[in-house]
Amino acid sequence: MKTIKVVAAVIKKENKIFATQRGYGELKGGWEFPGGKIEEGETSKEALMREIMEELETKIEVGEWIDTVEYDYPTFHLSMECFWCTVVSGELILKEHEEAKWLSKEELYSVKWLPADISLINKIKKMM
Repeated sequence: MKTIKVVAAVIKKENKIFATQRGYGELKGGWEFPGGKIEEGETSKEALMREIMEELETKIEVGEWIDTVEYDYPTFHLSMECFWCTVVSGELILKEHEEAKWLSKEELYSVKWLPADISLINKIKKMM
């Protein structure tokens, strides 16, 4: 099975985190933390800053590592490094996502998370 290595930003502002609804591909419509694939020669943090700029036109600061999620989807294995992030500049403009929400700790389960992302929710909830 093919392994896809990605990074994900858990963007935090005050007591809320930023969630996005996937706008394309076989997982379209599911909620996730924004991010994307690590390109050859990039560090995880460089990839995350580039992906957020491409997807959301926003400059972020990548902070502490949260977890690396390993998840088997039917057609590939996902290895996802997740980091706390904060917005440095920009307006979080949706270029590839259908919708986005700022979720409080109590609202974390109000969206239908993709399977790999939902495994992070309990950990994030404890850290918020």
